[in-house]
Amino acid sequence: MLENSSTRRSFLRQTSIAGAGLLAPLALAQQKAEEKEKDDDKISPAEDLMREHGVLNRILLIYDHHLHLLGEKRPFDGSILASAADIVRHFVEEYHEKLEEDFLFPRFRKAGKHVPLVETLQTQHKAGRDLTAKIRELGATATLKYISSDTDKLGDALRSFLRMYRPHEAREDTVLFPAFRSIISPHEYDALGEDFEKKEDELFGDEGFFKVVDQVAALEKKLGIYDLAQFTPK
Repeated sequence: MLENSSTRRSFLRQTSIAGAGLLAPLALAQQKAEEKEKDDDKISPAEDLMREHGVLNRILLIYDHHLHLLGEKRPFDGSILASAADIVRHFVEEYHEKLEEDFLFPRFRKAGKHVPLVETLQTQHKAGRDLTAKIRELGATATLKYISSDTDKLGDALRSFLRMYRPHEAREDTVLFPAFRSIISPHEYDALGEDFEKKEDELFGDEGFFKVVDQVAALEKKLGIYDLAQFTPK
């Protein structure tokens, strides 16, 4: 009887050990899967900045549309244009460009890479802010009555903004952002991605990027330019 009891206890111990041995790899695999999922959710600095350029491009479409209305002397609601300029001011200039100026440009200067490009981009940021102020001011006071001097100034400001920012963001997307990874360590690169996300949430709330996208989409809908299919050639 004692021998049977001892054998049973030994069997149970061995079974427990074997079970633990099986569970440990499973727990480790689950932990690795969770860590991978977290890594997959992370957005790199370049991806973060480039998707913000997507927001800017949609604003450029709104500016393009108003330029078309001006050319045809068609009335429009100036508050929509002013709201678009406000998004440029708060999201593009005060957040997106500030990230570039605080975190990217100094590192490129220190590394001695693309310095002339960085200087041009910084100069264009300042020029863009001046243009945004003009667009905001003239757009906010736009009425059904076309006053030549004001509409000419507004048209000039919109054209200048479009002409500068399309090559500006294209050069950043194809030259500056791809090169950024090569001038800092992988750890610093990943950490900056997290810092960018935290800053975005701090300024615009949780999932702030998507909230801004929704704001832009609302303006597009008011203008009748939200439906992507309308831009397909027929």
